[in-house]
Amino acid sequence: MKMRKSMIILSQRLIVIMLGTTLFACGNKQAGHQAGVPEYAVVTIEPSVSKLNNSYPATIKGCQDVEIRPNVSGFITKLCVDEGSVVKKGQTLFVIDPVQYEEAVNVARAAVKVAEAGVATAALTAENKKMLAQKNIISQYELQTAENTLAQQKANLAQAEAQLINAEKNLSYTQVSSPVDGVIGKIPYRVGSLVSPSMTTPLTTVSDNSKMFVYFSMNEKDLLKLTRQSNGATQGVLNQMPAVELQLIDGSIYSEKGKIETLSGVIDQTTGSASVRATFPNPNGILRSGGSGVILLPEESDNAIIIPQKATSEIQDKKFAFIVTDSAIVKTREITILPINDGKNYVVTSGLNIGDRIVVEGVGTSVRDGMSIKPITLAESAAKRQQAIAR
Repeated sequence: MKMRKSMIILSQRLIVIMLGTTLFACGNKQAGHQAGVPEYAVVTIEPSVSKLNNSYPATIKGCQDVEIRPNVSGFITKLCVDEGSVVKKGQTLFVIDPVQYEEAVNVARAAVKVAEAGVATAALTAENKKMLAQKNIISQYELQTAENTLAQQKANLAQAEAQLINAEKNLSYTQVSSPVDGVIGKIPYRVGSLVSPSMTTPLTTVSDNSKMFVYFSMNEKDLLKLTRQSNGATQGVLNQMPAVELQLIDGSIYSEKGKIETLSGVIDQTTGSASVRATFPNPNGILRSGGSGVILLPEESDNAIIIPQKATSEIQDKKFAFIVTDSAIVKTREITILPINDGKNYVVTSGLNIGDRIVVEGVGTSVRDGMSIKPITLAESAAKRQQAIAR
């Protein structure tokens, strides 16, 4: 009887021990599971003001690029400027051999004097004939003939004077001058080169760089958007255009802002775009005709959804973000974005809503669809990284 009682007590003790061991193991397992949940920074989407730039490749030209061409043929005898020189209107650029044109002027002047003498002689003859005709000494036929001769001599004089003017003009053309203020471009012809009005290549180009025209093309979609906002009026589109910036070839932003002044009324069927011209002041002469850059046209939105680019992943040209549910489960969400960005953020047009929570750390590396995480703030994440560095 005593042995049976002892066996019962022993059995009870064993049950208590096993139960305690089981509970302890379960507790450790739960604690271990809780400790193994990864922490990731999570942000809540709020409406933001979007200020991004549409970018358009552009070419830079002077407001007036004048090709300098000779009006007469001859050898260049003097080069008065060099490439890159700043010139004023009327300043001599080239001198073409003037000898033959000076001789032509001398011949024309002589012809004028001969014609003047002929007019004077014919005038005396006509006056004499007129007096004789009044006394009926000669016939009206002789008088008319004398008057016709005078008219012919006057015509000869007018022709000689015209030839003199033409010769003097040709002589003046031997000094090729600048028609505008500007900067000299490339000079392909030097002293000794034979030039003529029929040549295809100009002597040089003078660019008026006081202000610069920057040309770029706007695609039909962007153009349609702007046109709808202004009820289809071209002037309305131009009035609504904000000031634009110019990104130079070295990546820097030009100090002066420009204004869009013209918009082509015809869309090029080959490219599907319209030509646009912006004007930039160029007080320091930094911009050069023939250069290139990128026009930055700002686009603003007062209620945009903006997320960091690092919070997205890309698969087969599709972009995804990871939202966090109320139970801290990560879910993949496909999103669409505007084609413009600042290199750090995206403007989301669909796929996310105000108030959604998204993961902004570990995206594309360790975060997976359906995993459980412990959401923390960006400040907490930064503090943990700082602690890790300090260790």
